[in-house]
Amino acid sequence: MSLEDLKREAARQALALVEPGMRLGLGTGSTARHFVDLLGARVRDGLKIVGVPTSEATRAQAESLGIPLTTLDATPELDMTVDGADELDRSLRLIKGGGAAHLREKIVACASARMVVIADETKLVDTLGRFPLPLEVVHFGASATRRRIEAAAAAAGCPGEIVLRTREGAPVLTDGGNLLFDARLGRIPDPEDLADRLDRIPGLVDHGLFLGIAERAFVATAKGVVVIATTG
Repeated sequence: MSLEDLKREAARQALALVEPGMRLGLGTGSTARHFVDLLGARVRDGLKIVGVPTSEATRAQAESLGIPLTTLDATPELDMTVDGADELDRSLRLIKGGGAAHLREKIVACASARMVVIADETKLVDTLGRFPLPLEVVHFGASATRRRIEAAAAAAGCPGEIVLRTREGAPVLTDGGNLLFDARLGRIPDPEDLADRLDRIPGLVDHGLFLGIAERAFVATAKGVVVIATTG
């Protein structure tokens, strides 16, 4: 199977959890797009659900497929969010934000009774950090904020380069209009410690560490779909 086939199979497994009447958070990224596509087909067949998109890109896709949408202001409690991950470990700790939407993704996931992750086997790692950690930063004082992020990462045992994300020479902006930095750390030995230090930095709106949020992951491998679930 190709990588895209694996992503679609993970999405198909998550779709089996969707029940009529659910309020769903719709994730962002290449694997989440497969889930939204499959969900759109179910909606066309008569499934009644309502979705909250985590990005403008997902909103546009869902609208094109005829998926009914709402907002968190109108529907502040969701039944389930299905989203991808740039990295995950077997404790269901995630790095997200490669698609520049991790703040909205985290808000939607935390408004949901459960978060389900869909990914292919290339995203499963023993230790987080190979994928650069996305950081959403306000424009004011961005250089000072970057310096504090560097110090926090070093104190957490994972020093690295903090780089402004650009595209065609211009800064990449989030849907909220903020800057994106990527922390190239290589390895994050203690994600909880790093998250705690980052959470205390003014000017850093949010980071791409999702800890204690995901309940289950469907990881598609060449030998089938592996399910990782939290205990208790």
